[in-house]
Amino acid sequence: MAKKEILLNAFNMNCVGHINHGLWTHPRDRSSDYRLLSYWTDLARVLERGLFDGLFLADIVGVYDVYRRNVDVTLKESIQLPVNDPTLLVPAMAAVTQHLSFGVTVNLTYEEPYLLARRFSTLDHLTQGRIGWNIVTGYLDSAARAMGRAAQLPHDERYDRADECLDVLYKLWEGSWEDDAVLRDKAARVYARPDKVHRVRHAGRYYNVEGYHLAEPSPQRTPVLFQAGSSGRGQRFAARHAECVFISPPNREVGRATVRALREELVKAGRRPDDVKVFVGAAVVPGATHAEAHDKHADYLHYASREAGLAHFAASTGIDYAQYDLDEPIDYAPGNAIESAARTAKAHGWTRRKLLDMFALGGRYPAIVGTPAQIADELQQWADEADVDGFNLSRTVVPESYADFVDLVVPELQDRGIYKTAYADGSLRHKLFNAGDRLPERHAGAAYRQQSALDRVAEAPSVA
Repeated sequence: MAKKEILLNAFNMNCVGHINHGLWTHPRDRSSDYRLLSYWTDLARVLERGLFDGLFLADIVGVYDVYRRNVDVTLKESIQLPVNDPTLLVPAMAAVTQHLSFGVTVNLTYEEPYLLARRFSTLDHLTQGRIGWNIVTGYLDSAARAMGRAAQLPHDERYDRADECLDVLYKLWEGSWEDDAVLRDKAARVYARPDKVHRVRHAGRYYNVEGYHLAEPSPQRTPVLFQAGSSGRGQRFAARHAECVFISPPNREVGRATVRALREELVKAGRRPDDVKVFVGAAVVPGATHAEAHDKHADYLHYASREAGLAHFAASTGIDYAQYDLDEPIDYAPGNAIESAARTAKAHGWTRRKLLDMFALGGRYPAIVGTPAQIADELQQWADEADVDGFNLSRTVVPESYADFVDLVVPELQDRGIYKTAYADGSLRHKLFNAGDRLPERHAGAAYRQQSALDRVAEAPSVA
């Protein structure tokens, strides 16, 4: 039996502090240069040298103001504040690479689908099919207030609205322009055939849209769809829409149960269990020797901020941990933030002390520290035991955390036959699934290609 190849994304964000907080203070860390284009193009070149599948760019709307009920720690430690737009980075990085793909987080709650569709079509054109969209609905009350809303929608209703938003987007991406609409015929003075471009009409609970998609068909049409919800409603949403799912379980046992439940939901939705690639978050500190790796880890711990990690997690659960003593039981009553984060914390009885211990490296991912062989062993165990397809590697000290992984761990994975030695050709979707550039027919979005054709037949004038 052929060995399953591990997929790898770098997990990053257009800001100073992303997951492993406090490490911006390390003397070798360059994350404060996030404002410079060269910082990102240099990173893209390193990742492509390591044959990474993609760079996964997180984003947030709003600020982390739950911990101590203010943004003091958030600002002092730069916990995803300030944060710049991730989509604007992609064309520059695409220009200096040929194969590296890009997953970009955009919160659909605060976007209109008509213009969002054009933005992703533009990125798909400029990257020649190397773009994915991480669909998020938001979880911060601060974002709702900043966008002029009294409050967020309830957790499950956010997904209901997202379902309808995706319906509109599929109509624009898949149904507005036919495959042969664009001729670019200079002699005949016909760029696009009017009979092949169709008006989209949608009247729903949350959206009313009538218009033509502004962009001509891009290589993938619909970007590869990423999603990270692990709640029951989130998994049902993923089963309908997602092609890649990002999870962050505390251990392999929980990860295996999460993946199993997701694959069961896929089957219920009429899809195949392997129609989604599952990525798990990981922080990796490699060294040429055991001693070197652990010395490096100890050095990083000196600069990491446990409190910043706790402040970040407070926003995820909606709980101000500063109000609790170190060993006092936490009231994990249902809230309106990230449901799966609060549920996991409650199930494990995490106190403030336990969380601070967990966030020794400033973030929520347990660090994998060791030689290339030890790290490869751990990644392989996750792939085998939890049935995950790949990893989102968070940064620690940049750029060395990614360069070290490329130089030390990638050759070990290749020697084991579980990591590619060259890129395949084609779009991001084709690289992931080896089944072409477009959504497969069993995906919910593909129905809008068929629906568009049915609508055209229904609207055609009858012949007497």
